[in-house]
Amino acid sequence: MWKVSPKDWKSEGLIRFAFQGQPQDLDRFRNDPAWAARFGDSELAMKYDFAWTTFYEELATKLLTFKNNRSALLAILGELQQKHTVLDYLIEKASDGASKPLTDICPFTVLATFNRGITSLKRTALAADWGKALGVSRPAPVSFDGIPLVNNMNSWFFQFSDDQGPDDIDKLWKVFEASLDLSGTPEEHERAKFVDAYDAARILPQVKTKLSMGLFWSRPWNFLPLDGQSRRYLKSELMLDGNLRAADGAQYLATIDLLLTKFDDTEYAVHSFPELSWAAFLTPGTSPAGSPSGAVDEDNVEQTSAVPLTAYNVEDIVAEGCFLPPETLQEMLDRWHNKKNLILQGPPGTGKTWLARRLAQALIGTKDLRSAIRAVQFHPNASYEDFIRGWRPGPDGQLALVDGPFLEMVEHANAAPELPHVLLIEEINRGNPVQIFGELLTLIEAGKRSPREALHLAYPRASDETVHVPSNLYIIGTMNLADRSLAIMDLAFRRRFGFISLEPAVNDIWIDWVHANFNVPKAELKNIQLRFATLNQTIADDPNLGSQFMLGHSFITPTAEIDSFRDWFEAVVATEISPTLDEYWFDNTDKARSVCQELLS
Repeated sequence: MWKVSPKDWKSEGLIRFAFQGQPQDLDRFRNDPAWAARFGDSELAMKYDFAWTTFYEELATKLLTFKNNRSALLAILGELQQKHTVLDYLIEKASDGASKPLTDICPFTVLATFNRGITSLKRTALAADWGKALGVSRPAPVSFDGIPLVNNMNSWFFQFSDDQGPDDIDKLWKVFEASLDLSGTPEEHERAKFVDAYDAARILPQVKTKLSMGLFWSRPWNFLPLDGQSRRYLKSELMLDGNLRAADGAQYLATIDLLLTKFDDTEYAVHSFPELSWAAFLTPGTSPAGSPSGAVDEDNVEQTSAVPLTAYNVEDIVAEGCFLPPETLQEMLDRWHNKKNLILQGPPGTGKTWLARRLAQALIGTKDLRSAIRAVQFHPNASYEDFIRGWRPGPDGQLALVDGPFLEMVEHANAAPELPHVLLIEEINRGNPVQIFGELLTLIEAGKRSPREALHLAYPRASDETVHVPSNLYIIGTMNLADRSLAIMDLAFRRRFGFISLEPAVNDIWIDWVHANFNVPKAELKNIQLRFATLNQTIADDPNLGSQFMLGHSFITPTAEIDSFRDWFEAVVATEISPTLDEYWFDNTDKARSVCQELLS
């Protein structure tokens, strides 16, 4: 049952797992009634196909011929590294830290070079050059529907040579060969050979469930990917029990056998492994960000150098100088995770930007993946063309369509679907958000984060180009409520965001933190706490101002070593607080001076 001959896909209405047909058969999935029944829109279904599978299978077959000639494969890699800078990470590190070319490589690490977090255009170009070098006749794919990606920080399948076992890479080649043999011959001795090779390779450092991803890349109609998204889909949607993350070779094949029998059922949710992987991507709640902490997927936390990413959570935010309890911060993260879009609003000096960046790091689960966070600032002249896409002069003097930061983050998030990505927008209400977001205002809504909701852009690169906002792209904005120049925010925009109000937090947590970090007597801090509270109450009670004009704790919280807290505090009052109060009471300077004097006396 491992392989069947191609049949009349359309009349049978099934997706067969062993595709060996010709290019004209590639529409068998997207024309299939099972897809239409599941997703409805036949026109939309036409946009998704698995044409990539034929290229991947042929490339894997060609790769196997290098099993006993890896020096030739490394020579090809060296040539491609001269052309593709995205391959620069494939460099050996000696024990003294010096860099040198690789001395060996496995087939899965080759395949991972274009199945990691890089742009689709770079994936296609790199795959095409690998195909050309290896003699693949099929064209490189331009669509990668249903392909799980490895984390950029963990895209090797082996360790540096100083840390390797003597036959680690040989074990990976052995399971690669066994998988290709099994896909063509379902005999019992081939299954036994595969199980032994799978178990030997899976326990290697840097491998784990990535092995199933590599097998899926090699023979996508025969092998099940067990990346985090697929496992969650198998459990939540297909109701498959068992710890698939720890599955050995026998359990892995048993799961494949079970699914193959279910694929023949026209009522089953999916009918092939590529469709299963694609459905897992489309299904809400299967992303690792589905956990409130938003941790990086457990299979992708090791770096190539075997140095783990440093975890980061709400407790770390408090330790760095946040004066809110961890429970409150976790509630913020939970709300952000569910809503996808969050705005921190409050008076000046309440640490909105500071907290927004750290909440983003806690959502991702680490501070080490800096490329997963992008910060921008809105201003009165910000436009759709700046933020989404617009015409810009190119180096040749000609106008060219250039993607703005939003579309760049969309592409990064799509390239690494298992990793949360964050777009931080400072002063989000200083521009016109509805105008700046344009048609994508609809797509940032939590319930529309799917390819099925894709829309055409105002400036498309092609007539059929559409864009959707992936579910692993989170937006957080900051908003200063005291800016007199800003109008009330559009209700359509406001409906798509959760709003959290921050208030001045000169509380007991603030006293303890400043005392511990700057050795200021608590009695002195308590005195300042009471005086600052009096000042803010005066501001809040003023009918021309109100609570949104209160001064935040950032005004009176040191950020670097100081010799004398008293001298530092007096300087802050003179150069920061007093000018702000002069602006508040511009028509009553005596009151501003009096309030400042009460703060210092």
